Amino acid sequence: MSVLDDFARTGEDRPRPKSHRKKKKGRTGVTLLLVVVLFGGLVAGGWWGFGKLQDAFAAEDYQGTGTGEVEVTIPDGALGSDIANILYNEGVVKSGAAFVEAWDANPDSSKVQPGTYTLRKEMSAESALELLLSPDSRVKNGITITEGRHSFDIYDILSEKTGVDVKDFKEAAKDTEALGIDDSWFERNTDDEKIVKSVEGFLYPDTYDFTKEDTAESMLKEMVSRFMAVADEISFKETVESTFEGKVSPWEALNMASMSQAEALKDEDMGKVSRVGYNRIFGISTGDFVTGLLEYDVTWNYGELMAGRKALASKDMDMNVLRDPDSNKWSTHAHEGLPPTPIGNPGKPALEGAMNPPDGKWLYFVAVDKDGTTKFAETLTEHEQNILEAQANGVL
Repeated sequence: MSVLDDFARTGEDRPRPKSHRKKKKGRTGVTLLLVVVLFGGLVAGGWWGFGKLQDAFAAEDYQGTGTGEVEVTIPDGALGSDIANILYNEGVVKSGAAFVEAWDANPDSSKVQPGTYTLRKEMSAESALELLLSPDSRVKNGITITEGRHSFDIYDILSEKTGVDVKDFKEAAKDTEALGIDDSWFERNTDDEKIVKSVEGFLYPDTYDFTKEDTAESMLKEMVSRFMAVADEISFKETVESTFEGKVSPWEALNMASMSQAEALKDEDMGKVSRVGYNRIFGISTGDFVTGLLEYDVTWNYGELMAGRKALASKDMDMNVLRDPDSNKWSTHAHEGLPPTPIGNPGKPALEGAMNPPDGKWLYFVAVDKDGTTKFAETLTEHEQNILEAQANGVL
């Protein structure tokens, strides 16, 4: 081997010292580690900073289910933001914004009903919303209006329970359209008598949860709304139209239902009592009956009450007075056809009976015992026999 050959090996052909290669690898590892640590620190710091920033802008909220009790009233038509303000002002939630966030996050929030609720002070917004969605949290006033009540009786009951003056109910009742009764309801087809617009018949009998925040108008509107819901449920208007082929209007069927509610003692007799009324108005003649007159004592009594006088038992009524057309506008002993308005507020069985009564040629009926058994007759002779039975049982 020549010197030139040896010189060549000291160049690119001669192996590099191993110690030099180890030192470079170590430096690269350290550098990479420093980069990773530094980047990790930046990421962790970023998340920490983002969390702090998020906390800074988060809505203030209490933790837990709160303490004590507080009654909160949610008015009809209140939005989530309205409820948030109410709860904040009552000390239930720490901020309205927290409740709005809980409201938006809960798909059932729109199911919150108007009324008075028992909540707790300093609750989390989520807990407050849960109570508003719970029926057990609602304060129940339980004002029950029974079937057949007259409007003026209803005003007295509501006034006693809520403190709203009776005169406020009478004033609110004047504007039937504002209460939700469309003018299409006030049509009569059986005669040419002028319709008297009245809330009578449209105040549905039920149990209501009225609050101290309710007005006379809001209470009557809710009762009318309940009536309309039931009428829709049973297809009242449509069934009346199909049953009577346009001869009877829904208002007239409602009027008939109010009288059947007053006359029938059992739900199963509501339809047959209505059929008697229709037969008398539409003129099914038996030779011993002059058609057109309903001859219901309950209508005369309603007129007496409307005039500020006392109602009488049938046995105490004077037939000469009953047949005097000037004595009482609601006397169906004197005036043919239907009375000027319904005489009370019927329930669902009476409405169903009036809109689609059973077929029959009955013209008379009478309760024959103290259990409320009612017998129906097509002729006066048959009816007189039923009256004797009622008298024997101490009913008449």
